[in-house]
Amino acid sequence: MTSIDLSTARTDAEWLARLDELGDELGAFSPLGSQHAAFYADGGDTLIVSFETVAECRATGPEHKPLGLLVAEANGWSHLGLIARAPRWFRDTEVLDFFDAQIDEGFFDSFKRVLFYGAGMGGYAACAFSLTAPGATVLAIAPQATLDPAIAPWDRRFIWARRLDFRTRFGFAPDMLDGSRNAFVLYDPSLRADAMHAALFRRPFVTLLRSPRLYGPTQDSLARMGLLAPLIELAATGALTAPKAARLLRARRHDPEYLRALTRRIARSARPGLTAIAAKRSQALSRKRAKPGRDVPQPEPVA
Repeated sequence: MTSIDLSTARTDAEWLARLDELGDELGAFSPLGSQHAAFYADGGDTLIVSFETVAECRATGPEHKPLGLLVAEANGWSHLGLIARAPRWFRDTEVLDFFDAQIDEGFFDSFKRVLFYGAGMGGYAACAFSLTAPGATVLAIAPQATLDPAIAPWDRRFIWARRLDFRTRFGFAPDMLDGSRNAFVLYDPSLRADAMHAALFRRPFVTLLRSPRLYGPTQDSLARMGLLAPLIELAATGALTAPKAARLLRARRHDPEYLRALTRRIARSARPGLTAIAAKRSQALSRKRAKPGRDVPQPEPVA
């Protein structure tokens, strides 16, 4: 058990410094330019490669660890985390060179199973860099396929990022999936830009997982409902399927925030009966969670 506490770091720089110390204990830590770092924790022969931001890591829970590391530790697996300080879609030369080096060294060949995971910007990177580990599985939550304005001019959420290079090495994420064993792209079809990016990933070996109307950013909604770790575990063990993902997503029926958003939507449709049912369900769950000693409903088990 390590004595290094990431949760009490006062700044992002201090958090990264402690992650560096943790890397010395568990495996390795390598700065990749000024905006990225690679963290490795040695474990079993299953490897989770995650792409996360410092802010995401510091919001995962009380330990403030990367989500990929938390899942790996819980299962006795290895973890390689690419950590970003700024939203640069992991396109800096130092990151590209890092993955070229892993190819040259045959790093991924020493693992029985490899999962690339990320959400949003990290989902893009998980798909793009999966090419470095042929036979890997990919789980991407609401990923962008590219921000090249020649291909995705309709995505105006990140106009400032269009200056980044999405055309050279590991550029167009859907094409980089060609060497994967299988890939899962989970997205909310009610979010137009996310749905359009998901359509660009359509391939015979890519499973598009629809999670309609989560009423918020897909990653945040799944995290709130406690679904990210189960999805990662299923994907890492080769057990994730569309029906199992659908069963996990039923957890929204126990989520007060989802039900409140659903109530507001139904209310706008002038259906008072359904509005009352949804409102009562949301209120009942909120009261249940507010009572001390009551367990929060967990995702339904999947076989």
